[in-house]
Amino acid sequence: MKEKHYSYLLILAMLLWGGGWTALKILTYDLPIEVIIFWRFFIMSISFLPILYFIKIPLTLNRTSLSYIGGSSILNIAFMISSFLGIKYGLAGAGSVIITTLSPVVTFLLVALIFRKQLHNVQYFGLFLGMAGGVILLQLNDINLFFNGSNIYFLLCAIIWAGVTILSGHSHKHIHPVHYSFFISVVATIASFIYAYNSKLSSVFLQGWEFWTAMIYLAVFGQTVATTIFFMASGVLGSGKTSSYMFLVPFFALLSAWAVLDEPIQIHIVIGGTLSMIAVLFINKKQK
Repeated sequence: MKEKHYSYLLILAMLLWGGGWTALKILTYDLPIEVIIFWRFFIMSISFLPILYFIKIPLTLNRTSLSYIGGSSILNIAFMISSFLGIKYGLAGAGSVIITTLSPVVTFLLVALIFRKQLHNVQYFGLFLGMAGGVILLQLNDINLFFNGSNIYFLLCAIIWAGVTILSGHSHKHIHPVHYSFFISVVATIASFIYAYNSKLSSVFLQGWEFWTAMIYLAVFGQTVATTIFFMASGVLGSGKTSSYMFLVPFFALLSAWAVLDEPIQIHIVIGGTLSMIAVLFINKKQK
């Protein structure tokens, strides 16, 4: 497959990721959070099986890879809970922009602090822009609005996903990325089943087509398919070029929330999200 074909597939993957936030909003309407989380991870695990068969790479596990899988599974469940609560009480479009644009900034800041990474002036400027964008996105000028609204959940999501990103980056040395995602979903399925065992898991079969469309979209297309495309493309195009396509996710998320949910496109989300995306460009800028 030619490089340009991977570029088209990446655009499709970003579209699928962006639409996932709208699907999650639809799922928050009727059923408890623990039921949604279990079925999302269960369907996601099943959808990985044909992909595992297709890539034909033997599954291997060791103590190190298991530690990464366990840690990422816990963080993925925490992310799902926080995003569910944030989207339930807030706007899907706003949440997607806040999380996807602030997560890279938070990730870089955590890496710099934990691993004592020396920063360049341009990266300090990027962090400043990212923080400014975060203040606008989270409406920190009004503390009451921040603590009483959904933004606190979105900020928590950005922090949690930064942890997932750091673990994922180090896990690739020990386990194939697709295997890593599969085992995370399996562990998360088991853990969420134990927690939701007495929560009438069969209630999903009483839901209509809108619920199941959103559930299958989120678990299969918005996660398994999009993630697999991303990993495949990164092996051909390189991680730097592949990651740059993630700037399309907030745009597609806002567009899908507007088209499907009739959510307004808020000016402070557009301004703050743009600042944060520019910040990531400065943070990742290579020094001569």
